[in-house]
Amino acid sequence: MLMRTTATFTSDNAVRLKRLSKKRGQKFKDVLNDVVRRGLDAVEAEPKRRQPFKIHVFDAGKPLFNSPEELKKLIGDIQEEEDLEKMRRSGF
Repeated sequence: MLMRTTATFTSDNAVRLKRLSKKRGQKFKDVLNDVVRRGLDAVEAEPKRRQPFKIHVFDAGKPLFNSPEELKKLIGDIQEEEDLEKMRRSGF
């Protein structure tokens, strides 16, 4: 069944439809019907169910510190090692 109607398109959509019509070598109305059909199919389709997000847990071993003070010392030691390495590379 055919139905004749008037539709108003934004200029960007009209240009895209005309370009697609020319590219396919089809009549404008045939391209328009195909595009509308595909769009409606996509809109009416059941949304895909996403797989639940999984977090993989692993054992990182025993921490290198047992208190905030030990953590501060560890950070200081690492910073000191990095500073000494920079000095060695710069020729000190």
